Amino acid sequence: MSNIGAPGSEMSRREFLAATGATGASAALAGCNAPTAASGRTAVGTDAAAPQTDSGVPTTSPPEVVNVDEQGGEVTIRSMPARHDVHPGEAMGGPIELPRVWAFQAGDNDPSVPGPILRTTEGEDMTVVLDNTQGKHPHTIHFHGVQKSWENDGVPTTTGITVNPGETHEYEVPANVPGTHLYHCHYQTQRHIDMGMFGILRVDPEGYEPADREYFMTVKEWDSSLHRMMAGQDASYSPRSRNPDVFTVNGKSAPHTLHPEEGSPMIVSQGDTVRVHYVNGGYMNHPLHIHNHRFELVEKDGGVIPEAARHEMDVTDIAPAERHTIEFTADADPGIYLAHCHKVNHVMNGTSYPGGMLTGLVYEEAMDTDIFASLMDYAGYEG
Repeated sequence: MSNIGAPGSEMSRREFLAATGATGASAALAGCNAPTAASGRTAVGTDAAAPQTDSGVPTTSPPEVVNVDEQGGEVTIRSMPARHDVHPGEAMGGPIELPRVWAFQAGDNDPSVPGPILRTTEGEDMTVVLDNTQGKHPHTIHFHGVQKSWENDGVPTTTGITVNPGETHEYEVPANVPGTHLYHCHYQTQRHIDMGMFGILRVDPEGYEPADREYFMTVKEWDSSLHRMMAGQDASYSPRSRNPDVFTVNGKSAPHTLHPEEGSPMIVSQGDTVRVHYVNGGYMNHPLHIHNHRFELVEKDGGVIPEAARHEMDVTDIAPAERHTIEFTADADPGIYLAHCHKVNHVMNGTSYPGGMLTGLVYEEAMDTDIFASLMDYAGYEG
């Protein structure tokens, strides 16, 4: 990764090392073991009959922002089996792994869970090529928010279009509704989203004025028994009796969420205006809280909140598939502050607290402190 921090960050590794006084932490990463298997549930659905047991699958990388405008308005998306290291270290209830996910890959980038963040501009229509030539399962892509033709809706039961293994299909996606949106596979949706097939579509409005710092944050809860079952392990899963046991921000659980290259710390300087695009890729509500900062909700599902309706708050409750964009000024005492789900059992790794759906708001002015170095140790950063 060329940048440090959550997707959207423009801080380089050189700038990060300078801010930390070039005293990066030196903790060795532990080996990754899958969580212990759960039992007593029944596997259902058409995909369960063919668990994938091959060991040569890639490991996911963090989601990257893909500027589709710079690619002539076209992007190719593939799905592939992968292994997903949620928290590879031993600190705070680790290691945690999803031994099998279905990751989206944009072009020549690494596969990621969540998928790549597709960014375009209002009026710049996109062609999204779903390449399933190497796939083992049928897939589609459905885009929330933007208005498109019937045949481009990505739902096999209502459009008659399924992209089977060995096939490709082009979706024409007009960038006609600015805002932050969600995309996901809509074939056997209950399973394919839970296997990792979702991501963010960002349509910047004409004349968009970026904030000093802008970040993308996708939260999700996972039932790891599905991923162990699909990896051929002794586990069973039913979407009707789902039991989430892994909670993530941009695919990672704390403390690995604080890892500057693989996690999603929000890095700010005092006085910065900060814009955060939250997306809920899961099936549960998550009340998201930032410590010591008051923010305003300025967009919801791509709709702009009128200024007269805005008010200061420090928790925004985001439902499944919702998108909330918040803005605030980094005006607190420069330090390190938590940002997390306030369902406290979602801020755990097994029985270990803290963990799970938690990351941090980190002031550059606090990066050369002993406590920051300790957090980097917990996060598994080898500076």
